[in-house]
Amino acid sequence: MSAPLNKLKVLFLCTGNSCRSQMAEGWARHLRGEAIEAYSAGIETHGLNPHAVKVMAEAGVDISAQRSKNVAELMDVPFDFVITVCDHANEHCPVFPGRAKVIHVGFDDPPRLARDAKSEEEALGHYRRVRDEIRQFIQTLPAALSAAGKPE
Repeated sequence: MSAPLNKLKVLFLCTGNSCRSQMAEGWARHLRGEAIEAYSAGIETHGLNPHAVKVMAEAGVDISAQRSKNVAELMDVPFDFVITVCDHANEHCPVFPGRAKVIHVGFDDPPRLARDAKSEEEALGHYRRVRDEIRQFIQTLPAALSAAGKPE
């Protein structure tokens, strides 16, 4: 089944496609599914982060069926926008064929922030904060993308 022609194809790209890009894909499908055909991938694949799955479920979004993908798997998709959600992905973003416009919107890395947490609850707090920041960004779409300039 193909998406309506007016849906924007948006790729959320991060280093390992385990957390931030997965959350962004989940939020985009949940909040903006009528306007955005959302994908996520990583420069590498690190597997789906169970804490990301847990905090998204707390917010009513099930990402448990998503899987960690390498960006190479999606190079044939004609993206309108590629949104890098971490500095590493922004610095190592591959060149996409066609008209994809690359935009960087960085978010903190919950696994790195949670590394020194004294409890699971403290660790999850980092994931929840980043989840909520990503949600706020997704809520600005697709208008924020239009402001950034539609690809040629």
